[in-house]
Amino acid sequence: MRTVILRRGLVALFAAAVTFGAITQAQAETIRIGYQKYGTLVLLKAKGTLEKRLAAQGVDVQWTEFPGGPQLLEGLNVGSIDFGVTGETPPVFAQAAGADLLYVAYEPPAPHSEAILVPKDSPIKSVQDLKGKKVVLNKGSNVHYLLVRALEDAGLKYTDIQTVFLPPADARAAFERGSVDAWVIWDPYQAAAEQQLQARTLRDGQGIVDNHQFYLATKPYAQKNPEVIKTLVEEVRAVGDWAKANPEDVTKQVSPLLGLPADITLTSMKRQGYGAVFLTPEVVAAQQKIADSFYQLKLIPKPLSIKDVIWTPPAAVAKAQ
Repeated sequence: MRTVILRRGLVALFAAAVTFGAITQAQAETIRIGYQKYGTLVLLKAKGTLEKRLAAQGVDVQWTEFPGGPQLLEGLNVGSIDFGVTGETPPVFAQAAGADLLYVAYEPPAPHSEAILVPKDSPIKSVQDLKGKKVVLNKGSNVHYLLVRALEDAGLKYTDIQTVFLPPADARAAFERGSVDAWVIWDPYQAAAEQQLQARTLRDGQGIVDNHQFYLATKPYAQKNPEVIKTLVEEVRAVGDWAKANPEDVTKQVSPLLGLPADITLTSMKRQGYGAVFLTPEVVAAQQKIADSFYQLKLIPKPLSIKDVIWTPPAAVAKAQ
């Protein structure tokens, strides 16, 4: 009797182990991608070419939308996604918080794709006029560094203004109510405010920030799946090349996905940077400057080394770029 019970126990244990192994294998064969309501990943999701290429490698694709870069990287930090795209500032805050991430690739500069906006009838005429005013933005997002640099360029300190931290939808509501004096925001929210609210651009990123978009992955995923990462970057680059050459076609495809009129979508798409590539020393140095600035302002608790979190593709992958 004891032998029978023992055998049944071993059979149950083996079955549980097989089930657990199957679950682990299934998880390993799915890449979970985080995206925002804008950018090349929206186009890639809509085209469906990534799914076709990765299916040949036995990999499924799962998409999750986030309202902004900080929220996306929190998802990456807690393990709910493997790969995503954000502006240049969110990875700095995420790294400072201990996120196990790696920079994989970046898009060319898009300095016109973020701006400090004021209401159309605002008496504020220059960045210098922001002294003592309330400025709303998404904390830790790409526009956070735009604000820092714009203030520096205008001879103001970061502490010369009152910052209000809200996500884009709430920030727009505060901006429309007039409870803040300026809004620092990125496309397509920027283009929507410009066209729907006649918001005035006080300063965009031209001449002071690059506004790179960065593709990031969890360190374990990137190290274990270099071929999947390679395929991802290739598909992002391909869809970016197509978008740059066909902005009207992109607008028709993406406008319904964003829930925005075609003219707003077209403006956003034309201001975006296209052409993802693996990181260069120059881009790493620029990102280090951002990290140093936020540490000096005590917005992050410790100094960071950006070069320590750059994914180095295997030789075969790098050569194929």
